[in-house]
Amino acid sequence: MKKYSILIFIVSLVALILFQHKVIMPFVYKVIQSDLFLVDSKDQGSQLPISTPLSEIAFMHCNNYIKSTLGSDVSVSFADKPLNAWSLGNYQYVINAEIDITSTTASTITKKYACRINYKNGDNDEGSLDFANWSIEGLSGLDSI
Repeated sequence: MKKYSILIFIVSLVALILFQHKVIMPFVYKVIQSDLFLVDSKDQGSQLPISTPLSEIAFMHCNNYIKSTLGSDVSVSFADKPLNAWSLGNYQYVINAEIDITSTTASTITKKYACRINYKNGDNDEGSLDFANWSIEGLSGLDSI
């Protein structure tokens, strides 16, 4: 049996590669081309920065989340507008802004942060001011605080 072990290994490897190439990959391509992952939404993503009423509310909710996360031992002040805001589509936004943080030692530092936030109610913007209708997907830039 030891004589044929390398031959069996090579034949099995070739069979596995052919199976992946002829069966698995065509199936993957059909799934990718289908509408399985298509999300039909009025909110289209953009590579360019945007300024819409929902992006401004997203900026406000990100700021409120940051303020509640930092607690009362630091004083924070936010800019009036974000540096940039992008729509990822389907009511998901990335907000890039600056924050001034004053600690108890009276030293003030300016930090830039990025906040990814998602509006859960889709086309219905009636509850956009309620933070319960939003979810923070990620926050970066304020890790060292």
